Amino acid sequence: MSRSVSAAHPGAGRDPDRRAASLAALGPGLRRGERKSEPLLIEGYASLFGIPDASGDVVRAGAFARSLQRGTGLPMLLQHRPGAIAGRWVRMIEDGRGLYVRGLVEGVAARSLVAQGLSGLSIGFRPRIWNARRPDGRELVEVDLVEVSLVTSPMQARARFALLGTEGKAA
Repeated sequence: MSRSVSAAHPGAGRDPDRRAASLAALGPGLRRGERKSEPLLIEGYASLFGIPDASGDVVRAGAFARSLQRGTGLPMLLQHRPGAIAGRWVRMIEDGRGLYVRGLVEGVAARSLVAQGLSGLSIGFRPRIWNARRPDGRELVEVDLVEVSLVTSPMQARARFALLGTEGKAA
């Protein structure tokens, strides 16, 4: 008796639904052999009240209240580049010191930069109510927040974040 040998591709005869399920388990954008890293948990101040930034702008307490009341999730960008999503903010509040943020750094490039020491934060905003300051800059009374970025050199030198660990280690 002769046996029929198929010259089909190596995956022939395997359950296609099982194969699709195993690829889906890898996650979006991942290939076999790659490992998805856990997000990095960070927190810090994206803006500090009453402290001039490099351009002379000073943010007043309450300036972010309207933006924060809207409750829309603001993007976490890398270096203010549109489309360069670094992760997502999970908490954003105004306290007595400034705009406190906590977030998960999920992007591969952003995680790499944070691991290399990136620690600056910077706000992207549109001024709504402001007063001129002498000799330069503005007193920002109310602003519309557009995004908060992870940056190399923040305009406000003390706008920094600390790495708390990975999401899995955080409580």
